[in-house]
Amino acid sequence: MLTLGSDIDALARFGRALADPIRCRILLALRVASAHPADLADQLGISRTRLSNHLACLRDCGLVVAVPVGRRTRYELADARLGHALDDLRAAVVAVESDRTCIEADEAGCC
Repeated sequence: MLTLGSDIDALARFGRALADPIRCRILLALRVASAHPADLADQLGISRTRLSNHLACLRDCGLVVAVPVGRRTRYELADARLGHALDDLRAAVVAVESDRTCIEADEAGCC
């Protein structure tokens, strides 16, 4: 059973991964289908070096895994539930964004 500390650590890792737009794009792309790094870099329009650094971060966070396929490596989400979580989170954020009533938050500069 997870402890509260473990839960917080897991959510913090997920938050760090989502804090960067490129990592968000990688996660969303892998949500659709697993991919080889070269194909993913081309799809996202970023260098392979930059992609490699972001994939390393996502691996360290436990969100993606590298799967050897012959002499190549394919990346995929570590668990299919992450794809569902991304869909749910995106839907919730879009729903809240369309009905923003948090004027104080806007004035405080936090959103």
